[in-house]
Amino acid sequence: MTLPSSIEIGIVRFPGVQLAAIYGLIDLFKVADRFAVQHHNKSSVFLRVSQWQIEEANGTPVRVDEESEEEGGTPTVLLMPPRLGGQISTQEAEPFVEWLLSHHRAGTTLCSVCGGAFLLAETGLLSGRSVTTHWDHAELFRQRFPDVHLDTDKLVIDDGDIISAGGLMAWIDLGLKLVDRFLGPVIMAQTARYLLVDPPGREQRYYSAFSPNLTHGDAAVLKTQHWLQASGAKDAALASLVARSGLEERTFLRRFRKATGFTAIDYCQRLRVGRAREMLQFSNLNVESIAWDVGYSDTGAFRKIFIRITGLTPGEYRQRFSVNRQ
Repeated sequence: MTLPSSIEIGIVRFPGVQLAAIYGLIDLFKVADRFAVQHHNKSSVFLRVSQWQIEEANGTPVRVDEESEEEGGTPTVLLMPPRLGGQISTQEAEPFVEWLLSHHRAGTTLCSVCGGAFLLAETGLLSGRSVTTHWDHAELFRQRFPDVHLDTDKLVIDDGDIISAGGLMAWIDLGLKLVDRFLGPVIMAQTARYLLVDPPGREQRYYSAFSPNLTHGDAAVLKTQHWLQASGAKDAALASLVARSGLEERTFLRRFRKATGFTAIDYCQRLRVGRAREMLQFSNLNVESIAWDVGYSDTGAFRKIFIRITGLTPGEYRQRFSVNRQ
């Protein structure tokens, strides 16, 4: 696995945030980075953790920790930890919303743990998408954000540019998922073993299918990626993708492949198969229904694409990874 030179994970210190989660995540990422440095025989740091909070009235969040205060640019990830007590109000969230949206537009992946989902939902980015939070917050969350698909049966939902985790201690699962995404499964396993956390069950149950590159800097391509992520890539017609990007067709195809590393067709197929994997893991729907739900009217074509991408048939995948298996 080829690692980028540096990845910044920003932790958002909003009002009432759980400090234990912040410091726990900092320690987890430091352990992972130490293993990555040893594994790749480098002296540089792969993961940098920054903390962000509002310092002045009517201001926007800024880096506040000494180790990263001189750094600039857009973080690779912005993470909203749990909040103790009542959940953040719309008024409290307001100073963070446009700031989060601007970073998301620039390619930052947004993550939440437990009550951090309330701040994430205030951005409007979760409309029509799936998210998880603590089961005890479910009723309040549905009242405040009725257009979001809340699924508290899942501990982690990885939707590419947005990742959410459930309970107060689910920051461990989210942290390991980010380590797996950016540093690879070997470093993730070493980190989990050092921290005495059992990753096999977590990784099997919450198998990550496809982690698209969102930090390439091409705004037109990123706009199309966000639309595909939110819509499940059900409309994969080239004309629709081109229209979303605002580019000419040949320019779009060239820039999309350069930015993501995939052709537009292959990218859409991987997003669809990723959603199909989740349905095979967590539902009892038959393969034909799943194929239809993710955008394939031809079940045979769906099976061929699924095998090409995963190396397993849908049935084999369900047998191996389903959480409902006996």
